[in-house]
This record gives sequence, structure tokens and C-alpha cells, in this order.
Amino acid sequence: MTLEEKRGGKLCGILMIALFSFTAFHMARWGWVRSLSFSPLIVGIILGMLYANSLRKYMPETWNAGFKFCTKQILRTGIVLYGFRLTLTQVVSVGLPAIVIDCIIIAGTIGVGLFLGKMMKMDRDTVLMTSIGSAICGAAAVLGAEPVVKCQIHKTAIAVSTVVIFGTLSMFLYPIMYRTGLLDSMSNSQIAIYTGSTLHEVAHVAGAGNAMDPTDTLGIAGPATITKMIRVILLAPVLIILAFCLRDKESSKSSKTRIAVPWFAFIFVGVICINTILQMCSFLPQDLISNVIYGKGSMVESVDTFLLTMAMTALGADTTIDKFKMAGMRPFLLAGGIYIWLVGGGYLLCRYLAPLLGV
Repeated sequence: MTLEEKRGGKLCGILMIALFSFTAFHMARWGWVRSLSFSPLIVGIILGMLYANSLRKYMPETWNAGFKFCTKQILRTGIVLYGFRLTLTQVVSVGLPAIVIDCIIIAGTIGVGLFLGKMMKMDRDTVLMTSIGSAICGAAAVLGAEPVVKCQIHKTAIAVSTVVIFGTLSMFLYPIMYRTGLLDSMSNSQIAIYTGSTLHEVAHVAGAGNAMDPTDTLGIAGPATITKMIRVILLAPVLIILAFCLRDKESSKSSKTRIAVPWFAFIFVGVICINTILQMCSFLPQDLISNVIYGKGSMVESVDTFLLTMAMTALGADTTIDKFKMAGMRPFLLAGGIYIWLVGGGYLLCRYLAPLLGV
């Protein structure tokens, strides 16, 4: 296969996702869809999953590169632009409680995963990859941990499959819990921290937060994303600690373990700082800047929502029934046990610990 054919296939994959995303935007305006509080992000992932389990097997494999581009580069660009919806004041309002709860969730998730893996007599690599993916940022964390753990390819695929499956489930479960009143015992700030600290993927947090608070007027969507981004930033120290713990395994090898640093998370924080400065500069034409950059319905917000919809659609396009079969029973039970901890343990932390931290 020539380089031109690979590039053409990648472009076709991106255009396919863009087409589905435009369709999602149109469908999200339908009355009955709006009554269900389904944002373009939610509609996009549904369209993606329908495609994954029907037409995808008939499409060229070269298109998959375009899908991966959307779930990585497009998603990261969308998250970076999301920073224009947030300010440092909001970050400070989330602040220490989010950091504390994120750290407890990450440590607890990895601990629960190791315990369950030992109980089920599973291999350490699969347990570590699944636990880290569930604890931090889903498939991105699994791929980030791969150079550190150095496990076999199929184990990485199993870990990615399980975290994508349960992460996607959470994206629908949390808005349902919110709409049915199961989260009424928590404040909006606590719900935001709960969502950001327990959902698997950044895209899942964006989707769930957008479904519960489409305009971010309740203070759920934005703080949830901030809480999640704190978890993403914590990927770097977790991988460093993991590399240190696995040093005996690597002692016979001369090559150094490479640590994957999530730089887009730091850029996201930088954009928040820029947005804060723009809103503080009274000598700037605030009406124009608001319409273009940080205001509700601004140009940047519209582009950002579309990019996030593309990422969600591509994520759905990678969620197939075959992934359930490929994961097998024990990895699925492991991920399920971790998932119960995230949903139940995360709820208890945000319900009872968050108030003690001032939330």
C-alpha cells in the first residue's frame, strides 16, 4: 500500500466522522431528541456505534487511521478549546477538593483492581493496564501505560476494550441518574466532581456533563471537565511511580522506560489562563471577543462542540460487539468490579467527603 493510499484512507475516515457529526448536530435539534436532553455529542456516539456494528466491516481498513485521528488529535484539540469556556475562578472553586478526591479515586481504583485481579488469578499486566485505564483517562491511559508495563499487544487491546465499554455505559448512566433524582442528595458542585473523578474517558465526561448541563449554567459541565483534566494531568506521576515499581522487571534491559506525558492537559490549563486574562482586560472590545471566543454560542464554542462531537462519534465507531467477545469473561468481570467501585465508592466520597473539604 502506497503512502498516498494511506493518507487518502485516513482523510476518508475523518470525512466520514465529520459527516456523521453534521448529522448528529441536525438530529440534536429534533424536538423529541431535545426532550431527552441528548446533545450532539450523545447523538454522535450513538450514530458511531450503529455504524461500528453494521457498515464498518464493509469499509476499507485504511479508514481506521482517520477514526483514531479523531479520538486522539481532534479530541485533544476540542478539550484545549474547551478551556475558553472556563476561568481560573472556576478552577479555584473546584480546586483542592477535586485534587484530593481524584487522588483517592486513582489510588483506590488501582488498589481495587490489583486486589480483584489477585482474587481471580489474572496476569499482572492485564490487571495493571485495566486498572490504570479505569483510574485515570480510559484508553489514553492504557496506551500511555503500555511503554511502561511492556505487555503483549492483545492484553492492551483487552484493557482498551473493557474501559471503553464501561466508560460508554457511564456516559449514559450518569445523566439518567441525574434526571431520575438519584443524585439529588448532592449539590451541583459535588455532582461535577463525582462525574469528573469517576468516568473513564475525557470524552465521556464531556458527553455526560453536556447531557446534564448543556449550557454550563448549573456549574456541572465545566467543573466536571476540570476535575477530569486534573486526573489526566496525574497520569504523568502515576506512570513515573509505576515505572519505579516495575524497575525489577526492567532491570535486565538496558533501554530506559519512556514516560508518556499528557501535554494537551497542560495546554488546556494555559488556555484557561488566557481566557481569564481576556475577560479581565477591560480595554479590549469585550462584545467582539465574547462573540468570537468565550461567550455562549461564540464561534470558538461552536467549533469546539463540533470537534468534541467528532471525537465522540469516532469513539462510538470503535465500540463493537466483538469487543465484548474479545475481552472474555475474567477481564470483563475485573473491569466490572472496578466500575462498581467507581460508581459506588465515588458517590460516597463526593457525598460525604466533599462537604468536609468545603464543597
